[in-house]
Amino acid sequence: PGATEEECLPILEKLSNLKAGIDFGIGYSPERINPGDRVHRLENIIKVVSANNPETLKIVADVYASIVKAGIYSAPNIRVAEAAKVIENTQRDLNIALMNELALICHKLDIDTQEVLNAASTKWNFLKFTPGLVGGHCIGVDPYYLTHRAEQVNYHPEVILAGRRINDSMGQFVAHEAIRLLNNKTWSSKPLVTILGLTFKENVPDIRNTRVTDIVHELKSFNIDVQIADPLADPNFVYEEYQLNLVSFDKLKPASCVILAVPHKQYCDQNWKLFDKILLDQGIVMDIKSSLDPQQCPKNITLWRL
Repeated sequence: PGATEEECLPILEKLSNLKAGIDFGIGYSPERINPGDRVHRLENIIKVVSANNPETLKIVADVYASIVKAGIYSAPNIRVAEAAKVIENTQRDLNIALMNELALICHKLDIDTQEVLNAASTKWNFLKFTPGLVGGHCIGVDPYYLTHRAEQVNYHPEVILAGRRINDSMGQFVAHEAIRLLNNKTWSSKPLVTILGLTFKENVPDIRNTRVTDIVHELKSFNIDVQIADPLADPNFVYEEYQLNLVSFDKLKPASCVILAVPHKQYCDQNWKLFDKILLDQGIVMDIKSSLDPQQCPKNITLWRL
């Protein structure tokens, strides 16, 4: 909150030699697009708009109203709209953090997290969020904008930062669980781990701030060989951004452990046949987002779910 008017507006005035409120108006409308979501799209999501004066607000609202069928919500000022944007993503971040902490506790207690969520979700007001890796350019980033602003006014946020710490630690936890499972078995050669999916979420090509890389780096720090495949990510961009090489699915070597990190539709449509040629006998499958039916898991596969 304050970024538009305190940071952007002075730059606009300086470079244009114009004065805000006299020569031009300024408006702000937060993004609400959910990548990969074919239901909640720009035209059917209520659009929040704001501006520094009524005339500019009407222009911004009219422009968006021409394409957004769901309706327009005019915030009383720009700072309110900015705060609404960060709290939308921060709320989701905290809800996922709670589920991730639940998963950490359930693993200690030898309880299946998904079974707990299935039981709890029978209550009418239970919000069924699920554990997982939290990356991307919104949920994993926006809370830091809010906490940074809070600290500027001498308030130290505790709940928000605690949730961030939990979510940022999940890749390391998954890697450590993979190592534990590998150590529980005897292998004829050095174990190899395959990671399926590198984008920050399923069914999108976006790799910005993906937390799958945390798993990769942690495994490699223990001298574990890793190969990565992703049908949607751009191999050149992946190497440029993370110095990691992608392997095409048909060239994957059979591995001791396969981590289904990002459940792209191309993977999930194959169900357990997905592992026929890429997993060694008595191998391990780690299904981070519980996308596979555990009842259909072959007996020669050890299944782990977050």
